[in-house]
Amino acid sequence: MVQSARTRTVLTLYTTADDVQCHRVRLILAAKGVTYDRVLVEPGQAPPEDLLDLNPYGNVPTLVDRELTLYDTSVVCEYLDERYPHPPLMPIDPLSRARLRLAAIRIERDWLPEMETIRTGGRPADGARKRLREQLLSALPLFRASKFFLNPEMSLLDCLVAPVVWRLPWLGVDLGREGKPIVDYGERLFHSQGYARSLTPEEKAMR
Repeated sequence: MVQSARTRTVLTLYTTADDVQCHRVRLILAAKGVTYDRVLVEPGQAPPEDLLDLNPYGNVPTLVDRELTLYDTSVVCEYLDERYPHPPLMPIDPLSRARLRLAAIRIERDWLPEMETIRTGGRPADGARKRLREQLLSALPLFRASKFFLNPEMSLLDCLVAPVVWRLPWLGVDLGREGKPIVDYGERLFHSQGYARSLTPEEKAMR
């Protein structure tokens, strides 16, 4: 008998197979080594009834932890980091934490809409590729500043940036020689066991 999400004793994540924000949460879970049930939701189709019972918006990612349901991606990410504190994925000092949060907001508002435009195809995709490339290259100092993005250790922000970089070849965004620091950053993360565990078969096929 299939258990409902509210009766399961482990985490349940409602996720699509290739969405960046869903991948972001899966990467955090993989980095923490957390066991969870994965429920795949098909984009473009009506959300499953049990998801609508849990989340009135029916969006993903949605995380269920026993009686608690979370469905804002940033809230989900920070909850997981606090719920499973090892390894920590946010710096201790408030200034660094605020800087990483602001960078995540910029990426969500600037990079992700361009990626969605490219995904939908058509003539606007060419302009979106150009704008996304320019935005990434303008962030080169941030990729060069430390081993990870804006931080000496892997953080929640890397769990957003790495899935973006992973998708660039699939989206047809070529950074050229100028973008080598971004490519190198991605390769450092992509070869970790945690990153491999975070991938769905659809995401593996992007490269």
